[in-house]
Parts: sequence; C-alpha cells; structure tokens
Amino acid sequence: MRALLEVFAASAKLGLTSFGGPIAHLGYFRQEYVERRKWMDERSYADLVALCQFLPGPASSQVGIGIGVIRAGLLGGIIAWLGFTLPSVLILVLFALLMQGFDIGSAGWIHGLKIVAVAIVAQAILGMGQKLTPDRYRVTIAILAASIALLWPSSATQILLIIGAGLIGIAAYGKRELGDSADIAVPISRRAAIACLTIFFGLLFALPLLRQWVASDGFAMFDSFYRSGALVFGGGHVVLPLLEREVVPTGWVSEADFLAGYGATQAVPGPLFTFAAYLGAMRSGVIGALIATTAIFLPAFLLIVGALPFWNSLRRSKKAQGAFIGMNAAVVGILLAALYDPLWTSAILAPADFALAALLFILLVFWRTPPWLVVLAGAAGGMLLQL
Repeated sequence: MRALLEVFAASAKLGLTSFGGPIAHLGYFRQEYVERRKWMDERSYADLVALCQFLPGPASSQVGIGIGVIRAGLLGGIIAWLGFTLPSVLILVLFALLMQGFDIGSAGWIHGLKIVAVAIVAQAILGMGQKLTPDRYRVTIAILAASIALLWPSSATQILLIIGAGLIGIAAYGKRELGDSADIAVPISRRAAIACLTIFFGLLFALPLLRQWVASDGFAMFDSFYRSGALVFGGGHVVLPLLEREVVPTGWVSEADFLAGYGATQAVPGPLFTFAAYLGAMRSGVIGALIATTAIFLPAFLLIVGALPFWNSLRRSKKAQGAFIGMNAAVVGILLAALYDPLWTSAILAPADFALAALLFILLVFWRTPPWLVVLAGAAGGMLLQL
C-alpha cells in the first residue's frame, strides 16, 4: 500500500506540473523518478523510454505506466496512469461542459487553430519521418501507405496497411545486426503479458467489425477512440488528425468545437491524449468523457504491460525488429494522408492561409517555440486574416 501511495503522489505531482508535451514530460519523469526518488538507474530509464517510443501510443504516459508497474506491479501502473492523467482530464471535461451551447464556428481564431493544427502535425510527421523513414525503402513504404489510405479511407485499410508493412519489414530488415543493451526486471508474468497483448489485438480487429452490428453510440465511440490510440506513434500531437477523422465527419463534434478543445489541451499539464476527455464530454457529457478517455489510453496500457516481460527478448529478435521497422514506416504514411485530408483540405483555403501555416511551422521547427505559444499566435493570425 505504501508503494502505491508513493506512486500516486509522484505521478499526481507530475500530472499537475508537466507542461510542454511528450518530450518535456520525459525530462520531468527523469528528474522525479531517476534523480530525486532513485526508483530507476539511468540505463534502465533510457531502455524504458526506448521501448515506449518503439510502441504505438502516448510515449510519456507509457513510460509513467511502466515505472508504476516496475515499482508496484500491475496496480501500480494503473495508479501511475491515474495520477498523471486525472488533473488534465478534470480540467478539460469542465471546459467542455462550459463550451456547450456556445456558437464559435464563425470566429476567426477558430480558422487560425485549423492552420495551427496543420503546422503542428506537419512538424510531428517531419520528426517521425527523419527517425522512422531514413532510407529509400522505408520512404517508399510510407508513401505507398499514404496513397492507399487516401484512395481507400477506412479503419480496415489502416489495419491492413500496418500488417502488410510489418511483413515487408521482416523481409527487408529481418536480418540486420542488433546492438547490445541491458535487461529490464519486470514484476509481470509472461502469461499476464500474453493476455494483455491478446486483448489489444482482439479489440483492434473486433471492434470495427462489431460496430457494424451494435447500434450503440457508446460502442461506436469506444471503437473510434481505441483505434486512434492504438495507431499513434510519436506522441500526442500525432493523434490529432486521427481523432478529427473519427469525430468531425460523424457529427459527434463540430470542427470549431474540436479546434477550441485542441487549443485548450495545449494550455493544461499532463498528456495530450486527454484531449479525448474533452471530445467525449462534448458528445455525451461525463459518461462520454469516461468512455473516450478509457478507450484512447487502453491500447497504451495493454501494450506496455504486454511488452515489458518480452522486451528483453524482442530486442534480440531480428524478425521482430524488422516488423516494427516496416510498421513504423507505414504509420508515418497513414499520418501523412491524414495531414492532407482532413487537415490541409479544411484549413489551407487561400494563399494567406498557407503563409500563416508556413510561419507557424518555422516557429515550431527552427525557433523551437513552445506549442502553446504557437497556438496563441495562430489564433491571433486567424483573427487578422478575418479582418
């Protein structure tokens, strides 16, 4: 019990103070868990970060869950996630409830936030592309995945692209030499890990099929948010186009409300995936927030708990590494497709829009401006464009 209370206290402190996005979160985690509390050594922390960046899902949240698991078992992982996530969830749900009833669709700052979204996602894809598609073979996988995702847009297409790219990765990269690294000790059995991975893949494949037969708004929400959380590599900003494709065309949330919530998410601490709590609350109140938050974080939890006991073996498996290499490249392509449609097609409507997007992109990439400042600059730019 003492270990659980320590985990909750530490993670709640981080949930209240961790501003700046996933990369900044990892710095806060290192300071709290490695330097201050000495729960892990530097090498183990670096290995855990590498694992979480290797898996789909919000990397910083997965690192926090992983530390909770290593410190206090499975319940420790749940407590660590609650502590880190709950503060921003509560703030965003309250914001959503206050926003209901306001008509902000014609506001110039909303159009500015659309342009901000283009710049932020473009920055995320650029960073991912440099890391995950460094050669012509992986670039080709990414471009083919983007083209197919645009020509045949559906959740089934995304899943088939991931599987196909994994098979290509095994064929192309399954014989590469791997480096050495230290093992991570984990208090989770392989049986429990296999159960988590089985649930992860079972839900990923079954939910879209069952959605056709189950006439339930809550079930449809769970499917959309679960799939969005399961197909994200590279941090919270990357989930933006996936979520927009799920909630705006369906009419669950208007585009204006979507972008207002995204702007608010930049201003609160904790993981960016808590944007789902806002979207769920806009759709179905507190119950919707619970469904959306649980669904979008569940893949991350299942994957990190499922992968930790096997991580030491996976790092020594050439075929597993090759599959992940191909899958990562396909995810870059899927996100590139989402950058074009719906983000670019709905935001860049005139030369002035492109100019503002380019300026915001430069601020993010070359001037290293914090995202929340870029959000404010984009909102102001949108109002100027309206004038």
